[in-house]
Amino acid sequence: MRGLTGAGSTRFRTTTRAVITATAVLAAAVLFTGGCGTGGTGARDEGPARADSVASVAAPSVSPSRTPDRVDPVRLVKADPAVSAEVKRELEPCVGDEYPVDVSYGDLTGGAVDDVVVNVLTCGDAVGVGSYVYRDQGGAYVNVFTAEEPPVYAEIDRGDLVVTKQVYDPGDPVSSPSGENVITYRWASGGFDEEYRTHNDYGQVAGPQPTPAPDS
Repeated sequence: MRGLTGAGSTRFRTTTRAVITATAVLAAAVLFTGGCGTGGTGARDEGPARADSVASVAAPSVSPSRTPDRVDPVRLVKADPAVSAEVKRELEPCVGDEYPVDVSYGDLTGGAVDDVVVNVLTCGDAVGVGSYVYRDQGGAYVNVFTAEEPPVYAEIDRGDLVVTKQVYDPGDPVSSPSGENVITYRWASGGFDEEYRTHNDYGQVAGPQPTPAPDS
């Protein structure tokens, strides 16, 4: 059989391409419909999540902070019957309305609200004269630890109460103690038990010696 030539051949090729194109479009439509069906595993399963799916994911709940409202440490100490009269008497403003107190918040006793550590210092040389721990009980702070052997300072260290007491040898100035005792306490059975203690000796570095005057 002779091949088609001329205008008839052109019409035949055009018609054939049109049929092939229509068939491909129909097949793609069928595949797309099947992939998006309820039981399919096509684009619906593999594609990006829709906006309504993202919006339906519940946000994680945020737990309330354990940190209590800031307390008035001066009022807390002066109203505390466990604080000595001497410390209360010396707790006066250094400049204006600035009192010599340090306050820390943290979990020491495992309560629902963070505990409060208050250190009372002297104004002149910032020597600790009293350290106290207060625990929330029924909405009120109760004293659960007292140390009033100056110089003393209490801190929170990874859930433990660490109390530092400086040691002075005879003749030591207030600004230069000879060493310190560091005592670690842990809350157990409703009170603080001593876990361990260490003693540190400070190095005594001599200052420059005066040069003797030459003989005349």
